[in-house]
Amino acid sequence: MNVVEATVLGIVQGLTEFLPISSSGHLLFVPELLGWDDPGAPFTAVIQLGTMAAVLIYFWRDLVNIAATWTRSLWTPALRRHQDARMGWYIGLGTIPVGVVGLAGKDFIEGQARNLWLNAGTLIGMGLLLMVAEWAGARKREVGDLNMRDGLIIGGFQTLALIPGSSRSGSTMTGALFLGYTREAAARYSFLLSVPAVVLSGAFEMRHVGDGGLAVMPATVATVVSFVVGYACIAWLLKFLTKHSMMVFVYYRVAVGGMLMGLLAAGAISA
Repeated sequence: MNVVEATVLGIVQGLTEFLPISSSGHLLFVPELLGWDDPGAPFTAVIQLGTMAAVLIYFWRDLVNIAATWTRSLWTPALRRHQDARMGWYIGLGTIPVGVVGLAGKDFIEGQARNLWLNAGTLIGMGLLLMVAEWAGARKREVGDLNMRDGLIIGGFQTLALIPGSSRSGSTMTGALFLGYTREAAARYSFLLSVPAVVLSGAFEMRHVGDGGLAVMPATVATVVSFVVGYACIAWLLKFLTKHSMMVFVYYRVAVGGMLMGLLAAGAISA
C-alpha cells in the first residue's frame, strides 16, 4: 500500500464512521472498486484509532462531566437525577447489546458477513429504514428526555451495525428518530453511545496488528487523516442536522447499494 491509497482510505474512514453510510461497508468495497488489495484487518484496526480519537476529543467535556457525575452519584444520591449521571447509565447499558452480540457472532461478522452482496443489500435496506424513521418520527424530544428504556432500545439498534453496510451512527440515529427524538439529539446521543463501542471495538481489533504485513508509514498517514476528517465530520453533521433531513444519506445509500448490485451482477467486481 502506498501513501496515496492510505490517504484515500483514511478519508473514507473519517467520513463514513460518523455519517450514517457505513464505514465497514465502504472499507470493504472502495478498495475493490479501485482495484486495490484488501487493506487487511491490521490496517483497519489501526486507522480506527484516528476516528476513535476524533470522537473522544470532540466530546471530551461531555465525557468528563458524564464520567465524573456518574461516579460521584454512586455514593451521592442527590446526583442520581442529574442528566450526566443518567447519561452514564444509558451509555453503559446501551453498549451491552452490541458487546454481547458482537462477541457471540464474531465468526459470522468477520467471515460470511464480509460479502458485497450482503453489504449492498444492507446499504439499501437500512437506508430505507432510515427513510421510514425520518418520515414517522415526531422529532420533538431532546437529549434531556432520554430514559433507560430508550437507551436500551437505541443500544439494540446499534447491534445492526455489526453487519457491514449498516452503519453504527445510522442504526442508532434510526432508532432515536423512531422514538421521537430530534435529528440533532439523535446524532448527539449516537456519537456519545458510540464511544465505548468504538473504543472496545478498536481495542479488540488491535489483536490483528501483530499479524504482520502492516506498513508503518501508510498506516500512520491513514490514521492521522481519519482523525482530521472524522473530527470535521462530527462538527459538520451536528450543524447540518439542525436544518436538514436525513434524506440525502438515504439517497446515497440506495444509489451506492444499487450500483454495487449492478456491478456484482455484471461480474465487474466479485463478492
